[in-house]
Amino acid sequence: MFKQLKKVASRTATVALLSMTAMILPSLSSALEVGDKAPDFTLQASNGQTYSLADFVGKQPVVLAFFPAAFTGGCTIQCKAIRDSSDEIKSYNVAYFMASVDTVEKNTEFAKEYELDFPVLADPEKTMTQAFGVLSERGFANRWTYYIDAQGIVVKIDKSTNPSSAGKDLADSMAALGFPRVTQSAGL
Repeated sequence: MFKQLKKVASRTATVALLSMTAMILPSLSSALEVGDKAPDFTLQASNGQTYSLADFVGKQPVVLAFFPAAFTGGCTIQCKAIRDSSDEIKSYNVAYFMASVDTVEKNTEFAKEYELDFPVLADPEKTMTQAFGVLSERGFANRWTYYIDAQGIVVKIDKSTNPSSAGKDLADSMAALGFPRVTQSAGL
């Protein structure tokens, strides 16, 4: 009897391990890595416009800074830090966005309340966050920042974004990656 129980327990453990592996492998294979082509998206933003990655490919780099939820402590600090570094960030010829799984209405209210001068993308259907591998187990975006070159290739992923230094870190990363600066015409 003990041998039969041992065989059943062994089979049960094997089935459980295979089931867990089947659940983990798809999520690992869908996670973006440096060198991957960034998935296209089309989302509404807090400024009333709709943006697609395809609009920028071939023209300029894109930075996507994901955050979990509007009006929460760390997310508010992160967005304000990026706002406060606006002059330095805007010295680069880059399109940059914050993004969350909140509704466009909530992100619009958030952007207005904190006077954010950049678009906050709304992904309530969670399609972009899933495509980028940013969606957490709890259903929110992880606080990760993606740097995408003008050809649409992911050149850096910051998975340890610090909310309080997010703006400075974003500008420093763009400099280190050699993203182009905005050129000023003579006489302007």
